[in-house]
Amino acid sequence: MIRVDIWSDIACPWCYLGKRRFEAGVAAFRETRPEVEFEVESHSFELAPDTPLDFSGSEVDFLVKHKGMPADRVEQMLAQMTELAAAEGVTFRFDRVKHANTARAHRVLHLAKDSGLQAEMQDRLFRAYFGEGEDMSDPDTLARLGAEVGLDPEAVRAALEDESYGAAVEQDITRARMLGVSGVPFFLIDQKYGVSGAQSAEAFAGAFEQVLELSRGAAQR
Repeated sequence: MIRVDIWSDIACPWCYLGKRRFEAGVAAFRETRPEVEFEVESHSFELAPDTPLDFSGSEVDFLVKHKGMPADRVEQMLAQMTELAAAEGVTFRFDRVKHANTARAHRVLHLAKDSGLQAEMQDRLFRAYFGEGEDMSDPDTLARLGAEVGLDPEAVRAALEDESYGAAVEQDITRARMLGVSGVPFFLIDQKYGVSGAQSAEAFAGAFEQVLELSRGAAQR
């Protein structure tokens, strides 16, 4: 069994790509190691917690007006990101993206974890944010998207007001800080080995092999 804890943010394009590459790495690894099972848990991280809950604007608006980045640089960066994502089979439509505070979306992910639907909910939120222009801070939107993966929409609405879910989000972020995580995606393998960034599927498969070798070596001492 290999355990992997993953910190990411719904509004992070590299996290979306990283999830796809990680899953491809797991699939490639298990082609030669089918006996190895994986336990995967996602954790919350907010790249832009200062985003107002009622922010209205595009990704370009946010990066230019709130982060002070030159507009031409932003446009070039997003175009390159879109091209890179397409090569991985992921659709980015930055012309549709509604930049949002993702705190509420993270609460929904914790609710989904309780129901065994975290991976499905995360996939749906990524697609909704980057490809469909959905608002990740809107309760009605989150309730509808939750229902699409099997969550009770009223339970989603309740989770948005339940401070225990807010506390769970903060605990994830605090743990990330304690680990020294300053950017996402971040992958912690077997509670010991960290992998930063959206590495290639081959890199992930190689990391899993190294972890198994280290575990065997430790067991033989």
